[in-house]
Amino acid sequence: MNQSPIFAADDAVVVGTSTGGVEALRGFVAGLPSHFPAAVLVTMHIGHYESILPSLLAGATRLPVRHARDGDVIEPGRILVAPPDQHLMVTRDRASPDYHCRVTLSRGARENHARPAIDPLFRSAAAAFGPRAIGVILTGMLDDGTAGLQAIKACGGRAIVQTPDEALAADMPESAIRNVEIDRVLRLADMGPALEQMVEESLAAARKVPRDVPEWVRLENRFVIEDGGMEQLSRMGTPSTFTCPECHGTLWELHGAAPKRFRCHTGHAFTERHLNAQQGEAVEESLWSAVRALQEKEKLLRQMADSAIAMGYAPTAAEYLEGAAAAQRDGEVLRRLLTAQDRTEQSA
Repeated sequence: MNQSPIFAADDAVVVGTSTGGVEALRGFVAGLPSHFPAAVLVTMHIGHYESILPSLLAGATRLPVRHARDGDVIEPGRILVAPPDQHLMVTRDRASPDYHCRVTLSRGARENHARPAIDPLFRSAAAAFGPRAIGVILTGMLDDGTAGLQAIKACGGRAIVQTPDEALAADMPESAIRNVEIDRVLRLADMGPALEQMVEESLAAARKVPRDVPEWVRLENRFVIEDGGMEQLSRMGTPSTFTCPECHGTLWELHGAAPKRFRCHTGHAFTERHLNAQQGEAVEESLWSAVRALQEKEKLLRQMADSAIAMGYAPTAAEYLEGAAAAQRDGEVLRRLLTAQDRTEQSA
């Protein structure tokens, strides 16, 4: 049987979302026409859990949609979704006659504590498609995707952001608007027609003059696909006083990043806000471990006091009981601190 010829896409729309992303993506893909002339690649923060996102989107769109596979040719009119626990990236196949863009899946280091993460997809699409890449940021917490949009704009591409008032979580759209020169801020219902128009303008202009890929984009892409190493990192930033919450190596503050960003030599990357959130989680875990240890210490000292009383060593038993009481008091102080922090966060 003859296989249908593969037509590689000249234009790509890359989409990033997290909190509230399923419904936002369904609304987004519903607005894309069946003859959409660009490829669509989607990253949502789903972690390592089994994902049925393609089937959820398939019921809302006329375009074919599935999980991306390593080596897939990027084709127009198809939606590829990042699979669980793998970064979805785009690389240009220099061995193919037409330099097709293909999917590269990577289990590289997490970025902003996520894999798949949004920024690796956006950065790689910026390098591969240049002025013919369009980045779209939908609902999500904190500031994922901002650095990736900056890469797309630096390579001549364009940026669209969901209207923050419409987003379930407005952080990601608001961060993009603050830190990137956004082309359009739109509601989900308006994105399909706007994208169709933008891609048609790109096609009418034939091949845009490609821009040189900035060094920081190339270097950061290398950290996801291969080992970037300390030498590469020294070209991107300077050592900070902070420690990577993932691998506990030194974090380097990247030059000129807005918002501030950090990366360690093994590849983990964080914005300032994500680093703060990760450190907060580490502190909470340590405090709960301390509560557990104090409870165990109290129980052990009370058992030792019972044994001392049985052996007739009353003064020793009194010392053990005093230590047990102190451990109980310390544990109660830490528990009150943790529960008070929970109430503060819930009311914020």
